[in-house]
Amino acid sequence: MPKPRKARVFSRAFKLSVVRRMLAGENVSALSRELEVLRKDLYVWRDRFRAGGPEALRSPGRPRKSELRPPPDPPPDRTKPGELAAARRRIADLERKIGQQQVELDFFQRALRQVRAARRQTGGPGAAASTRSSKR
Repeated sequence: MPKPRKARVFSRAFKLSVVRRMLAGENVSALSRELEVLRKDLYVWRDRFRAGGPEALRSPGRPRKSELRPPPDPPPDRTKPGELAAARRRIADLERKIGQQQVELDFFQRALRQVRAARRQTGGPGAAASTRSSKR
């Protein structure tokens, strides 16, 4: 049974030098073989460097609170003032329509309750049927 390999730990300076070599155009497969580092790890380091610069290539272990960054700011609002006003008018129209539909829904619910109450009063056991039997 082969002996399990111990996980290697790379410093930030090492990762930074490797990423710079990658960005300079060196072959990633050759670099991976030379340094005995998985290609996948090299690409991860490169992507982190592109996303956050040298600080993103953190040292091993749990990140310090000072290393944690706040989330990026949301992109600036690029809507035109006319579009914003039109969207607000559309929202107001839709809210008005929802209000009208709620009034109608309440009306029909009350009407349904009244019809059900009227049916219960006349349709009890032993009461005369409201329509004639279809049997002749």
